[in-house]
Amino acid sequence: MPVHGPDVPARDWHLSPDGRAAARALCARLPAGARLIASSEPKAIQTLEPAERPVTDARFDEIGRIEAYADDFRTARRAYVEGADHADWEPRDDVVRRFAAGVAVHSADHVVIATHGMAMTLWLTASVGLADPGEFWATLTFPDAYVVDLPGRSLSRLT
Repeated sequence: MPVHGPDVPARDWHLSPDGRAAARALCARLPAGARLIASSEPKAIQTLEPAERPVTDARFDEIGRIEAYADDFRTARRAYVEGADHADWEPRDDVVRRFAAGVAVHSADHVVIATHGMAMTLWLTASVGLADPGEFWATLTFPDAYVVDLPGRSLSRLT
């Protein structure tokens, strides 16, 4: 989990001490020799740093949005990944295009991408056909990791 609050935009949040511990545990499970790539946001970079300093790519940043810091943020975010439009939120098709472009540039046998829930959910929905994007997004943990098989259009949670 990141350290967060209303005075700092979400894209500038850093991992909390518990978040750093969870990142260390996650990095211990990553495939050896994987190419590490993170969004340009500090919390994504810090998630992979226990393994090594990742390459950063803003195409994997969370969706651009103006969002109030409020208790009901989950409702708006889930509605967005399920297809609802929100004023001042990045169009879903734009998110999918930029994310897919990043994946295309960085494709290799083993790539680990540290990204964010909404952007990843939109890309996975377009790429592997998530049956219920809202439920997938709602059940993400911090951190979480999935193995994605693009040719097979499937994914499985990394255990």
